[in-house]
Amino acid sequence: MAWNSYGLDQEAQRLVLTAKLRDEKSLNQSYKMRMAIAYGLERFWGEHLRLQGKEETKSKYWKDTWDTLVKVMAQAGVTLPNESVRSDNAKAIQSMSEELWQLSLQDQRVAMAVLTQLCDCIVWWTQRYKA
Repeated sequence: MAWNSYGLDQEAQRLVLTAKLRDEKSLNQSYKMRMAIAYGLERFWGEHLRLQGKEETKSKYWKDTWDTLVKVMAQAGVTLPNESVRSDNAKAIQSMSEELWQLSLQDQRVAMAVLTQLCDCIVWWTQRYKA
């Protein structure tokens, strides 16, 4: 089996440039994303909900990053849940969290490793494009 980068660096660059165009201040979220990985997939996923309605450009940056992870993991044969959820829908939030917790340990570990690499790339591109 050969190494496949799944275009993480290109995806990270796209995410950073999109965030920069929306609101350059949202680029500071890159560092927070990298730190949040240690708390698990469900907490990383849920961060966009915390920002929803308050800091919409930051919320979109987090959600775009999650959507990118879902897309990359699908290429690798791992399906991550990605239902559209609003921050005021506790039942849907709980359901999504449970789906993430029910992933096999192997799928969780692979997703966490890929998310770590994606966020490392995001931080690198953020450092290059931040004013």
